[in-house]
Amino acid sequence: MAPRSFWKGYLKLSLVTCPVSMMPATGEGEKVRFHTLNAKTGNRVLSRYVDAETGKPVAEEDEVKGYPRGEDEHVLLEDDEIEAVALESTRTIDIDMFVPSDSIGWIWYDKPHYLIPDDPIGEEAYCVIRDAMGSTGTVGISRLVLYRRERAVMLEPRDKGIVLWTLRYGDEVRPDADYFDQIGEGKVDAGLLKLVTRLIDERSAPWDPAMVADPVQDKLLEIIAAKTKGRKRAAKPKAEKPAAPGNVINIMDALKKSIASESKGRRR
Repeated sequence: MAPRSFWKGYLKLSLVTCPVSMMPATGEGEKVRFHTLNAKTGNRVLSRYVDAETGKPVAEEDEVKGYPRGEDEHVLLEDDEIEAVALESTRTIDIDMFVPSDSIGWIWYDKPHYLIPDDPIGEEAYCVIRDAMGSTGTVGISRLVLYRRERAVMLEPRDKGIVLWTLRYGDEVRPDADYFDQIGEGKVDAGLLKLVTRLIDERSAPWDPAMVADPVQDKLLEIIAAKTKGRKRAAKPKAEKPAAPGNVINIMDALKKSIASESKGRRR
């Protein structure tokens, strides 16, 4: 069953407008979550803001946002001052521009959302915008207030719908050249390349969502189920000590042994 929408508003392109609803394309609702309890009483522990100097609790009406200028100096901003620079409308996705769909690198992608028409009458306008982006190989760029912050968003046509991605802010993305430029540019050995290519072929398989299963969550659920039934927790297995690497590694020999091992495994 599809989750209920968490946002409703309008998709707008020039004079074309249609009502839409949106929900996150990913979620963590099934993740194991814990409450912090007082071990002596079993009661939940609550968090609250306290004054760093006096240690006394701070009332909600006394909380204010401050921009740090120094170790003990802040510029105070009221909520209405912050809201004054936000978008006038938080419920309209007004597409400002279009860019080639392959021009935005994966590193800018943040969170995906499914954007769907929220009214049968507006569905035609939605589909026209979707198909026009698909036929021109473009994605739409807009701005939207989500998760209490104004964000740049990208609208990408996909199958019968549109996926809305929030995009990372410019100061969040670090240039890859700062890290990759220090890697040497020498050519790799052709023999080694051939062996690694063969190893990749041996390990190639169709994508399956089971490949990204969470074994830690499964084990946590087993422990919780056992404790619920009053059984004792299984003893933690002793971790094997990793073998100490040798001082000299012969990559060719290591690859040949890896391929031989893969071949034996497949024969079994």
